[in-house]
Amino acid sequence: MSGFKTFLLRGSLVDVAVGIVIGVAFTGVVQGLVKDLITPLLAAVGGQPNFSELVFTVNRSRFLYGDFINALISFVIIAAVLYFLVVSPYARLKAVFEKPPAPEPATRPCPYCLSQIPTAARRCAFCTADLTASEAR
Repeated sequence: MSGFKTFLLRGSLVDVAVGIVIGVAFTGVVQGLVKDLITPLLAAVGGQPNFSELVFTVNRSRFLYGDFINALISFVIIAAVLYFLVVSPYARLKAVFEKPPAPEPATRPCPYCLSQIPTAARRCAFCTADLTASEAR
């Protein structure tokens, strides 16, 4: 039972749960924005009062493609908000704190005399040992 308690109270699990709850709430807000403000504005330009009323019928089956348009608009808005308010700022912040990669070493030890020689050297300047391809990096 203590393992289950540890699993439930682990930080990453709680963070994910909070993120999901906020995401669901945010989705409701965006859907309301799309349904009540953006869709009527776009529909007014197209001459249709509401996208959700757009349907076509085939053999008495109704296809509500207007609802699909509303869902597509909601998706695009959510994706844009996530990109511009989460992904882009996070990438900039990460770039500020990210350490640059370590440069390749300019020297290496000679396998015979252990003196430091240039990485691309084929012969040691100190002991004049010939470095074969297997000994050279």
